[in-house]
Amino acid sequence: FRLPDPRALGCRPDGEGSWAIGVFYGATPFHLRPIELEGKSSANGSAWPVANPVLTCASATDAGYPSNFVADPFLYLQGDTLFLFFETKTTTSMHGDIGVARSFDQGATWEFLGIALDEAWHLSYPFVFKYENEIYMMPEGNKKKELRLYRATKFPLEWTFEKVLINKPLIDASLVQYEGNWWLFASDFTRYGTEKNAELEIWYSNSPLGPWKEHRQNPIYKSDKSLGARNGGRLFMFEESLYRPGQDCSGTYGRKVKLYKVEKLSKEEYKEVPVKLGIEEPKKGRNAWNGMRYHHLDAQQLESGSWIAVMDGDRVPSGDSTRRSISGYLGFLLAVVLVTFVGFVKGAINCYIPPSFWAATARRNELSRILPVYRLNQKVRRYSTSLGRYVTATKARLNEKTWSNKLFFCVIALLGTVNICIAVHFLLGGNGTEEAYTHQGQRSQFTMVTMTYEARLWNLKLFVEHYSRCESVREIVVVWNKGNPPGSDAFDSTVPVRIRVEELNSLNNRFRVDPLIKTRAVLELDDDIMMTCSDVEKGFKVWREHPERMVGFYPRMIDGDPPQYRNERYARGKKGYNLILTGAAFMDSEFAFKRYWSEEAREGRDYVHKNFNCEDLLMNFMYANASSGTGRRTVEYVHPAWAIDTSKLSSVAISRDTQKHYDVRTKCLAKFSSIYGPLPQKWEFGRRQDGWDK
Repeated sequence: FRLPDPRALGCRPDGEGSWAIGVFYGATPFHLRPIELEGKSSANGSAWPVANPVLTCASATDAGYPSNFVADPFLYLQGDTLFLFFETKTTTSMHGDIGVARSFDQGATWEFLGIALDEAWHLSYPFVFKYENEIYMMPEGNKKKELRLYRATKFPLEWTFEKVLINKPLIDASLVQYEGNWWLFASDFTRYGTEKNAELEIWYSNSPLGPWKEHRQNPIYKSDKSLGARNGGRLFMFEESLYRPGQDCSGTYGRKVKLYKVEKLSKEEYKEVPVKLGIEEPKKGRNAWNGMRYHHLDAQQLESGSWIAVMDGDRVPSGDSTRRSISGYLGFLLAVVLVTFVGFVKGAINCYIPPSFWAATARRNELSRILPVYRLNQKVRRYSTSLGRYVTATKARLNEKTWSNKLFFCVIALLGTVNICIAVHFLLGGNGTEEAYTHQGQRSQFTMVTMTYEARLWNLKLFVEHYSRCESVREIVVVWNKGNPPGSDAFDSTVPVRIRVEELNSLNNRFRVDPLIKTRAVLELDDDIMMTCSDVEKGFKVWREHPERMVGFYPRMIDGDPPQYRNERYARGKKGYNLILTGAAFMDSEFAFKRYWSEEAREGRDYVHKNFNCEDLLMNFMYANASSGTGRRTVEYVHPAWAIDTSKLSSVAISRDTQKHYDVRTKCLAKFSSIYGPLPQKWEFGRRQDGWDK
């Protein structure tokens, strides 16, 4: 798992979570899709497409405002420019400030502008609105025990305190103008027990500046955290109906957003009914940026008539870092206890308490004999003597060389090992997620392509179940070369699985141009290779840094005259490589596939089809040939923590006869070199500062 950088100023483990912010689009507020499904791209960040989250703690930290998380987003639309106000938990004060970011491309890229509002107390939920040509902000600041209003003096970064709206510690306050009145929805933070995060109050006024009066039914809710009583964002109008987002806080704070349609709102009555939110539930658990909870939504209509929404999300539940620390230290403590026990039984550790330790220090007389301390000492001496005899007898029995004793100590050793593993997992395992990496402040997605046939279906099912949980995987394309194809519903997958049935059984099909692929990045991965999602995400990050290269996990060094195909051990001995196997490699689908199926590659493709081998070698020659004479690097290696070849567990491996396989590939090298010229000389291992290529 990724570990937090101890030198980092921000993005540190925080008991409140690791909140981030994503953008969604739709024709209506009930048909919202994440930005990655809208095809918005950013060449600056090699993001084809841009993926959620679009704003994280790193966005603030990299801009010089160290933060542990960002949450509670509110949009302010100003023509084609979007301003985003949100809570950012600064690492200097460890409380929330109000940050602001700006986007000129409908939310694909964001510029962090700075801190809009900073007080001596915690601030969050920055509800921003316009009234009579002035822009106001109504943030939560319950520590001040009042609901305060601020006015922009120089939008968006300069604000001045305007007035106190209500003298009460209200949280998550939202305003809406409806049927001639202004309505304020909020929750009382002084509630406790079952009412905490389960209470809702309504206030009304002729103006957002007040004065405010309480609703007759207050509190509207006060007992069930799962009802969504606490506000979860801005109320909005759609087709002349009013909708209120609320937080389901059952199980953990901010578990998910619930949406309610307001059926009756007057000074005397209030009624709402739940409706479907319309945003697909995340399926990747902790490996998704909002996989464990999402608690805030701000949906607004653009001038075009379509809708845009911002939502926050977290990959861990509330208090996760604290629970992980407690679990880790408890595992370590239990391991120490077990080691101490074994040492004590085996005589490596001795504990002797002399009887005089429990004797009364006072002179023995008739008075001392009736004192409680003396009687307690006498009881302790008797019990300690009995315990000593029992311990001595137990040690003697456990030191007997019997099979039962050997089994007992094996169980103790196993329990100790398990507890050490638990301690390492929770103390050194980060937040337990295999998180994607950002590049130039942005995330993206890739498509996985694997080639298989009927006899390897069991391999494929393991493959799909595992890799579909990786955060950056958008789709898995299965190139079906032979036999009856399965249905896409045959797999346990969190992403779409598309079966592409080929008419001809050929290895060239691996690189066939596929217009249905929606990402530039493609990971070609054999269906019998299993590695961690963390390693896959590393490879994707390296490819995004250099999308003109082929980035993979299996290096080879091709040299000699004629060139010889050898294994990775040879490349290690030569301290370098010049070829990457495409059985596990990232590439630019637009460049690589078109290049492979160009007229120039026809002779090589025919040779691959004839020998049913060497398609990966041909792709390397295509990359090298395209950059011939430029001196540009064409391949890059990423070292995986571990990789398992599951084909070794079955009889369907394509290349079980290693020497024969290498002989065929050596002939391929000679053929391709004669057609396309030689491969580059060598690139050394260990050139990256992060050490991923060692």
